[in-house]
Amino acid sequence: MDSLVAPLSISIPLLFLWGVCVTPLSILLSNRYRIVDQPGERKIHTSVTPRGAGIVLWLGFLLWSLYAVEEAPLLRFMSVGATLVFLSGYWDDMKSLNPAIRLTFHIVAAGLFLLFLPVSPVHIPVCLLWITGMTNAFNLIDGANGLCLMMFIAASTVFSFLGSPFFFLPVSSLAAGVLLWNFPRAKTFLGDGGTTLLGYLYSSLCIYSLTPFLEEVHVLQLPVFLLMAGGIPAADTLFAIIRRLAMRKSPFSPDRGHIHHRLLDRGWTPVLTVVILSVVQVLVVAGGVVLFGCFLA
Repeated sequence: MDSLVAPLSISIPLLFLWGVCVTPLSILLSNRYRIVDQPGERKIHTSVTPRGAGIVLWLGFLLWSLYAVEEAPLLRFMSVGATLVFLSGYWDDMKSLNPAIRLTFHIVAAGLFLLFLPVSPVHIPVCLLWITGMTNAFNLIDGANGLCLMMFIAASTVFSFLGSPFFFLPVSSLAAGVLLWNFPRAKTFLGDGGTTLLGYLYSSLCIYSLTPFLEEVHVLQLPVFLLMAGGIPAADTLFAIIRRLAMRKSPFSPDRGHIHHRLLDRGWTPVLTVVILSVVQVLVVAGGVVLFGCFLA
C-alpha cells in the first residue's frame, strides 16, 4: 500500500483539477456544435443546456491510463473499451443512434476487456452481462443534476476504502472535478457519452479489482453480489426493464418511472433527492462488499 501513496498523491489532485479546469472548454465546444439538451416532460431543467462534459471524463481517464499502465497493464484494453463506449454515446449526443447499435458497442467493449482478463469461462457470461448492463444503468439514472456522478463517486469511494484505492480514487477524483459544474445547478450535462462511460469504468474496475477472488465464488452467488455492487443504478434499471416489459413496451422506451422521478414527483427537491440516494448508494454497495466477503469465508 505504501508504494501507491506517491502515484495517488499525484494523480488524485491533477485529475480533480483536470475536471474543474477542462469542463468549461467542453461547454464552449458543446455550445459551438449545438450538442445541447432541450427541456422536456421527463427533465427537470428549464433551459437549453450543453451536454458534452463526457469528453472531459474520457480524456482524463485516457491520460490517467497512460500514467498508470505500468502498474495495471490491462488498462490498455479497458481504455479501448472505454473509447468505444464514449464515442458511441457522444455520437448519440450529436445525432440519435439506434439503441441496438449502441448496445452492440457496449457488448463489444465489455467483451474486449474480459477477453484479456484471467476470469473463469463460467464467470464470463455473468461479468459480460453486468458490465454491459451497468454501462446502460448509469445512463438511465441520469435524471437529476449530479445524480449520475454522485452514484459513481459514492460507489467508487466504497471500493477505495475497502482495498482498491489505486483504481477507484483517481477516477472518483476526476468525476468530482466535473461534478462542480453539474451540481447543484447544472451548467453542463454529461451526455450519453459521459454517463455510459462512467457505468463502463465502474463495472470494469470492479471486475478487475475482484478478479483474484472470483474463482472462490460460485457462479450462482456472483450475480447477487454484483447486483448489490451495482447499487441504485442496477436496481433501478432492473425494475425499469420489468416495468416496461409488463406494460408490453420496449425495454429501451423512456418513461418517468425511475426512482429519482418518483421522489421528485412526491415533492422532494432535486438536491435532497441526490443526497439521499447517494447515502443509500454507499450503504447498498458496502453491504454488497460485506456479502462478497461472506461468500469467500
